[in-house]
Amino acid sequence: MQYLVIAYDNDGALEKRLEVRDAHVAGAKKMIAEGKIINAGALIEEDQMVGSTLFVDFESDDEINEWLENEPYVQNGVWNMDEFQIVPVKLLPKD
Repeated sequence: MQYLVIAYDNDGALEKRLEVRDAHVAGAKKMIAEGKIINAGALIEEDQMVGSTLFVDFESDDEINEWLENEPYVQNGVWNMDEFQIVPVKLLPKD
């Protein structure tokens, strides 16, 4: 199932975001190659990264939960899980 993930950062998390960004991007690139992440990008406010958006495709709730358990921005407290949203979507086919 496809989802839109909206993840705002915790207050003051910019430094932590930058520290773990390489691990986050490496994991995202792997998941893009696997077809799990369809597209992703940073949320920007006043020229600052304040969160992330991702379009993802997971087979089950267990699979999306496993991703979140291992996601560097979750593990390192970058994303504010109280403002975290996962919304089912149906994206237009690319072809």
